[in-house]
Amino acid sequence: MSPFPQHLLDGYRTFTSQRLPTEQSRYRELSERGQAPEVMVIGCCDSRVSPEVIFDAGPGELFVVRNVANLVPVYAPDGGAHGVSAALEYAVRALRVKHIVVLGHAQCGGIRAFIDNTEPLSPGDFIGRWMSMFIKPGEKVGQRDHETMAEFTVRIEKAAVFRSLENLTTFPFVQSLVARGELNLHGAYFGVAEGSLFVLDREAKEFRSVTKELRAGG
Repeated sequence: MSPFPQHLLDGYRTFTSQRLPTEQSRYRELSERGQAPEVMVIGCCDSRVSPEVIFDAGPGELFVVRNVANLVPVYAPDGGAHGVSAALEYAVRALRVKHIVVLGHAQCGGIRAFIDNTEPLSPGDFIGRWMSMFIKPGEKVGQRDHETMAEFTVRIEKAAVFRSLENLTTFPFVQSLVARGELNLHGAYFGVAEGSLFVLDREAKEFRSVTKELRAGG
C-alpha cells in the first residue's frame, strides 16, 4: 500500500500552524452549535474551481455540493439514490439556506465530453449518463452557423447553469420558498484562466462581469 500523499500532509501542517490558530474559536463554535451557512453552492468537481477559494469563504460559510458539470437533476422521488437532490434537500429543509448559487466555469471537461460526444470511459458510461440529463427529451443541441467551437463551448457551459436553475424549481420545497421570497436562486460563471467571475442577470438572461464592475468601482 502506498503512503498517504506527502503534499497533503505538508498542507495540513501549514493549516495547523498558520490558519487554524486564527480560526480555532470558529471551529470550536461550529463543533458545538453546528453549521448554519446562508449560501449553498452547486459547483463542478473540477479541481481548478473551488467555491471556497473563489469566494474567500471561511469555515461554515458555504454548504457546497460538487459534481461533473455542476448539474442539478429534475425532482425525481423514485426511490433511487440521488446525491445532489439529497444535498439540496438538506440545505433547504434542514439548514434553511437563503441563497443557492449554481457555479459554472470555463474549460469544463463534462461539457466538452458532451459536445464532442466522446467514447465512454468505462462500460458503465457514468459520465455519459450523467450528462444526458442536461438536455430534455427531444431537445437538440448543436453548433450554430458562424459560431466557433470556442463560442459554442462557452454557450453550452453557460446553458448548463440555466438548465440547473430551471431544474431547481422542479423541487416543490425549493419552488415554494422561492415563491415566498425566502430562498433566492443565482447563477455564476468562472473564467479559469483570468480568474474572472460573471453573475447571471435573471431578467436580461445574461452573465454580467463582476470583475469589470469591481475595477470600475475601484
